[in-house]
Parts: sequence; C-alpha cells; structure tokens
Amino acid sequence: MKKNAVIMIISITIIVLNMMMIIVQVIKNVIMAVTTVAITAVTAAATTVAIMAAIMAVTTVAIMAAITVAITVAITTAVEDVAAVGAGCFNSINN
Repeated sequence: MKKNAVIMIISITIIVLNMMMIIVQVIKNVIMAVTTVAITAVTAAATTVAIMAAIMAVTTVAIMAAITVAITVAITTAVEDVAAVGAGCFNSINN
C-alpha cells in the first residue's frame, strides 16, 4: 500500500511538473510573439519614416531646382528684353 502511495505521489509530481513546463512554454511563446510584433511594428514605422523623409527630400530638391530654373529663365528673359529695348532706344537716339 505504501509503495503504491509513493508511486502515485511521484506520478502526480511528474504530471504537475509537466504542466508547469507547458505553462512556462506557453508564457515564453506569448512573450516571443509580443516581442516579435513590437519589433516588427517599430521596424516598419522606422522604415516608413525613413522612406517618406527620403521621398520628401528628393521631391523638395526637385521642386526647388525647377522653381530656381523657372525664375532664372524668367529673369534672364526680362533682362534680355530690357537690354534689347534699351539698345533699340539708344540706336534710335543716335541715328
């Protein structure tokens, strides 16, 4: 009878320890899943911010270059027109 009781206590102890191991594994898996989701979210956010910043920088540079070219062409054309008018006036005065 004592032998059976000892075997039963050992069996119950083994079952309890196995259940505890399963619980520990589940908790570990949950922590790993949460950590993976958090890392993925942070990485995705950082990547998105970096890509958007790069796109904005390139777009801004392109727009500024286009505006600069347009303004330069407009100013150059205006100066050339004024110079042509001045030259015409000078020629008509001297002739």
